[in-house]
Formats: sequence, structure tokens, C-alpha cells
Amino acid sequence: MAALRRVSQQLSVCSHAVRQLTGMNGCRTRLQLRSFGLCGANQQSFDPTDKPQFPGASAEFVDRLEFIQPNVISGIPIYRVMDRQGQIINPSEDPQLSKETVLNFYQKMTLLNTMDRILYESQRQGRISFYMTNYGEEGTHIGSAAALEPNDLVFGQYREAGVLMYRGFPLDLFMAQCYANADDLGKGRQMPVHYGSKDLHFVTISSPLATQIPQAAGSAYALKRENLNRAVICYFGEGAASEGDAHAGFNFSATLECPLIFFCRNNGYAISTPTNEQYRGDGIAARGPGYGMMSIRVDGNDVFAVYNATKEARRRAVAENQPFLIEAMTYRIGHHSTSDDSSAYRSVDEVNYWDKQDHPISRLRHYMTARDWWAEEDERSWRKESRKMVMEAFEKAERRHKPKPDLLFTDVYHEMTDNLTKQRDAMWRHVQQYKEHYPLDAFEK
Repeated sequence: MAALRRVSQQLSVCSHAVRQLTGMNGCRTRLQLRSFGLCGANQQSFDPTDKPQFPGASAEFVDRLEFIQPNVISGIPIYRVMDRQGQIINPSEDPQLSKETVLNFYQKMTLLNTMDRILYESQRQGRISFYMTNYGEEGTHIGSAAALEPNDLVFGQYREAGVLMYRGFPLDLFMAQCYANADDLGKGRQMPVHYGSKDLHFVTISSPLATQIPQAAGSAYALKRENLNRAVICYFGEGAASEGDAHAGFNFSATLECPLIFFCRNNGYAISTPTNEQYRGDGIAARGPGYGMMSIRVDGNDVFAVYNATKEARRRAVAENQPFLIEAMTYRIGHHSTSDDSSAYRSVDEVNYWDKQDHPISRLRHYMTARDWWAEEDERSWRKESRKMVMEAFEKAERRHKPKPDLLFTDVYHEMTDNLTKQRDAMWRHVQQYKEHYPLDAFEK
């Protein structure tokens, strides 16, 4: 058991191994302490102070065969600042944010919620092809986004619209992207919710799962080499953490000592796969020490806990050039996407519990109400105003033309290649031949 205690100490969260490289003189000294005979073990003396010199691990020798249990670091605690009623638990952990800042948190979280409802219904009516809501995870978005610097680089998965919203991405551009109209920064080439903004340092979302994780590691390494005092944050879900790209990203960032925050939204389900079928260990935070990363688990429905953890991780990542892993425990209240029906794999009662009893928006509202920062009249007024804002952007996006069809072939090369030119010309011949099937009036000329 002593060996297990030592292993537990080595693997404990928020610690990292310090490897001491012993020089040749030290090796000679230890070799001189050993007496190797020619006739067997009975002529060999054993030095109990001898330490392992293997380069691949930091450990001690033991003389008992004992396998390490998988739960050696189980039960990683969940850091939180306020309880479900919005009461601060430990005053020393209160981030002491101003009234204006907290109101901004709340308004961004509720505006995201309103946008989600309208665009979800828009897809159900056939107006857009696809959508993914953020219900229940608003606290992870806003709390983490607020803790970053504006020039920090963001790699999202596909459920981080609130991060982009907090950074100032306007409703018009959210709508333009989902409607793939002429105002879309991606020129209509991406499916809905695949946002991106060069100005706001938000890398465009891509559909393949977890590809952003090693990309974020490479970007963080580049920022480190340029000594720009910037960090990278990479968002992903617990399902994406099962991809091989997650291993590659974790390992590269740790060994190359990159200023990177891995932010895992553990929302309970990877589409329809629950966490008890996704992994056997203690969540995602437990993996951090194995890669030599500082790790923490936070209450993702507590926007202040998310803010505090991300802010400290960001500060240390830049100051110390090392990656951090944050596992935010939350719950995906909505379906995975408009292509999913979550009633097939979870109960209505389960969803209602998280929606009614432990919602990040409700928790923050309790906090504001207790301080007389928000009242019922404020709520009614803001809900009405925010819905009007979203509907105006929605209606504008619907009226806008689609991008020019020629844009299908641009932005791949600086100068269009011969094969792309041939493809473009073939497309136009086809369209002209069957023009009754192509509503060209809906596209910009």
C-alpha cells in the first residue's frame, strides 16, 4: 500500500513530475556501491538507497508485485463558487465582478438562449438546413470567454457560439452564416453553426471531431516561439476526448510546453452515448496528470467558477509556458442537433431536472436578484428586447441574396488553377442548360 500511496501522490491533480537527470559521476558512484559476483545472486549485495535511473518515469523501486488500480485518482473534486441558489459559498473565491460585468454575463447567456430557440424553430420550418443549440451550457461559454484576453486564439468544436458572441460577433453575422447568405464571412461554403472570425481570433469550426485539438497545440507552440504573451484555448466535449487527436494534442502541448488551455465541456452525452459507455476512468480531468498537465474540474453551471478557473489557467499558461486542462461538468439540455432525437436515449424527467433545478442562467439570476441588480420588470423588458434583436437579424438574413456561385471555386489558390477553371465553366454550362431548376435570381450577380 505504501507503493500505491506514492503513486497516488505522483498522479495527484495539479502536480507535475520533476525529473532529475543524474550525471555520469553520480552513475559511477552508484556502480561502485554494487558488488557483482560471477557465481550467482548470493554474491550480490543490494543497496536499499539505490534509485531508478530509467529516463521515462519518475518513480521508486518496490519489492511487491502490485498493479495500480484504475481509481487511484478517482473522485477529483468539482470546484464551484456559488451554489444552485446563487449564494457565494466561500467569500474569498468571489471574483468580485462589477454589476455591469455580471449583467453583461447574464444578457449574453440569455441572448444566446433566445437566438438558439429562434434558429432551432427556423430549421424545423425548413428555413435553414441544420442547427445545434447550446441549452444548459451557456455558463461554460461566457465564464471562459470573459477570462481570456481579446487577442487569445480560440479553437471551438461546434457548441461554443456564446464564446464568439461574448467577443462581439454580431447577430447579423450569426444569422448570415446559418442562412449561408452573401454577408456570411465564409461565403456560404460551410454548413450552419460553423462560425469563424479572423478579427475576433476565432478559428472557423470544422465538422470532423477533435481535429482542432492538435491544431491548437501547434498554434500555441507558435505563439510561444514568437513570445507574444498570448494563449490558446481549445474547446471540446468528453466524446471528442476519446479521439486519437486528443491524445496527440495533449502530449504535444505538454512536451513542447505550450501556453494552451484545454477546455472540456463534459455535458453527459456524446450524441447518444452516455459517459458511462464513453470511458471507465474518472472523467477527463483525471487524464491530465498522465500527460504532465495541470488539471481541474469545475462546476460548468457556475459561471463564476468557470471564470476563476479559466482566468488562473490563462495567467499561468502564459507565465509558465505550460498547458492546463479544465473539465467543466455541465449538461446538454437540448438535442445533440436537429438531426437527433434525445428522447430515444434519455428520459424527459432527467432533462427537466437540469432545465428547472440546475440551469446556469437561473443560478446567475438568483445571484443578481439577491443583490437587487435584477427584477421581474428587468427580465420582461430584456426578454422582449433580446427577442426583437434576434428577429430583426433573422428577417434581414432571410431577405439577403445568396453568395455568387463563382465563389465556390475561389480562395483555394491565389490564382485559380486550370482544373478549377474547367470545373467552374462546366458548372455554368450545366446551370444554363437546366436553368429552370436553379433559382439564380436568389444569388448575387
